[in-house]
Amino acid sequence: MSRTLRLDPVLIQAVIAGALSFAHLHDLAAAAGQHGWKAWAYPVSVDLLLVAAWRRMRADTENRDAWLWFTIALVASLGANVATAGLLDLHNVPPWLRILVAGWPALAFLGGTLLAHAPAPAAEPERTEQHQVEPAPDVTVERAPEPAPELPPADPAAEYEPPQAAPTTPAVSVPPALLDHAQKIANAHQAQTGTPIDTATLRSRLGVPPALADAIALQLA
Repeated sequence: MSRTLRLDPVLIQAVIAGALSFAHLHDLAAAAGQHGWKAWAYPVSVDLLLVAAWRRMRADTENRDAWLWFTIALVASLGANVATAGLLDLHNVPPWLRILVAGWPALAFLGGTLLAHAPAPAAEPERTEQHQVEPAPDVTVERAPEPAPELPPADPAAEYEPPQAAPTTPAVSVPPALLDHAQKIANAHQAQTGTPIDTATLRSRLGVPPALADAIALQLA
């Protein structure tokens, strides 16, 4: 896809302003004793710090460090523009300005490092639009009543049979002599243990069937 290059007046103005600021910083650094490539490195350092602080401000508008370093770089750029406008004798630069120019690389390195390693702002979770789902209309389906099934006629000749009671177990008769012997065993057990004798113990002592032991225990109770 081909793109046509358009001349934006704002872009042209930015290039001209950047070139003039670049030249002023170069002239000021050269007047302060920084010659050769060092004089050209100073405007690059100032502009890079300015751009880095501006990008950090755009990413995090509440970052105070970004505002601080942006102000420092802006003051350095504006100061060079004002100083080279005839208000300062570039052939006789004061010592304090030489000190500022000589200390600028360390200051720019500190600012660039702090801006580069600053924690990125936490991304806000995207808000998803919740679409309201309209409830489905209630649909009532009416059915015709089904005819009840016809029952066969009752047989009048059928006789009603009452339910038969469950067979009861015939009572077990206990001989009187066996009952007296069981009473003595129960008394002895209670005298030794302090508790009444249970059916299982009584059956094992007498050696009788379970049914007979139950009948004896019932009469001893």
